Amino acid sequence: MSSQIILLVEDNPDDIDLTLRALKKGNITNEVVVARDGTEALDYLFGTGQYAGRDTGEVPAVVLLDLKLPKIDGMEVLRRLRSDQNTRLLPVVILTSSKEEDDVARGYSLGANSYIHKPVDFDQFVEAARQLGLYWLVLNEPPPCTREAR
Repeated sequence: MSSQIILLVEDNPDDIDLTLRALKKGNITNEVVVARDGTEALDYLFGTGQYAGRDTGEVPAVVLLDLKLPKIDGMEVLRRLRSDQNTRLLPVVILTSSKEEDDVARGYSLGANSYIHKPVDFDQFVEAARQLGLYWLVLNEPPPCTREAR
């Protein structure tokens, strides 16, 4: 599990470190690109801003998206991804601390592929990261538009 990119969209430095450690401990060795706010995530995916000129044909295998983000929140990031022909099928997993039913319902209505509440316990988080990697990077058959980069 190592050539596909994971885009982690997370603003909390502790959660970034925790997620990276959990992925590593779960034997997920893929490159992880970290976007620290919604604007940076969209810039990365659409090749704008600081990522101007990036080959947007190289798409992540999966986007791990937090909801509570500065500049542009996770729901708006998801809405913009789903409204663009090039990113509408990109697998997006909402990975957040929010358990609010409204967030779950809205995330799915905007086209999230999965909604995962971040486990508090590190061992549970490692297991969740391992399962995420196994499913999205190995078992899942990606949409045709995302296969070229693999």
